[in-house]
Amino acid sequence: MKKADKLTWWERYLTNEIGIEFKACLYFFAVLFFYCVYRIINGIFDASILHMTEMIFTCYIIGYIQVFIFGNFDEADQLRVREYLGIVICTGLYCLVSFWGKWFNREVFVTLIFAGYILVTYICVFLIYRSKRRIDDKKLNEELRLFQTEHRKKE
Repeated sequence: MKKADKLTWWERYLTNEIGIEFKACLYFFAVLFFYCVYRIINGIFDASILHMTEMIFTCYIIGYIQVFIFGNFDEADQLRVREYLGIVICTGLYCLVSFWGKWFNREVFVTLIFAGYILVTYICVFLIYRSKRRIDDKKLNEELRLFQTEHRKKE
């Protein structure tokens, strides 16, 4: 492999940052959705800007933890002990911040439901990423076959 074919430090950094940005947006939407449903069920039809700020910062911080400590577990090929540990710890962090920040008025039962919701969200995202990789693999293999067929015709 040529030096020009290898990713530079900057390219690796950007790849990680874009991935974390995407995760933060994805998980913020999921957390905000749960929060809004909770508020609507309780007859409250507005959301706290402070809560939303805490949510987005939490999503960014946990995104960094996911990528740099737990090896990007939601994009893993399969779930092993490290990935499950990451899922549980990150879910716990979301719950701790939600409890500390009073997103759900420190209601333990609601926080437990929130924990289950986050766990299911992580599993769904893992399955989506795995499906996307399989589809991308099929597309790349098809493109390779087409390239090889064209290359043979030219010979």
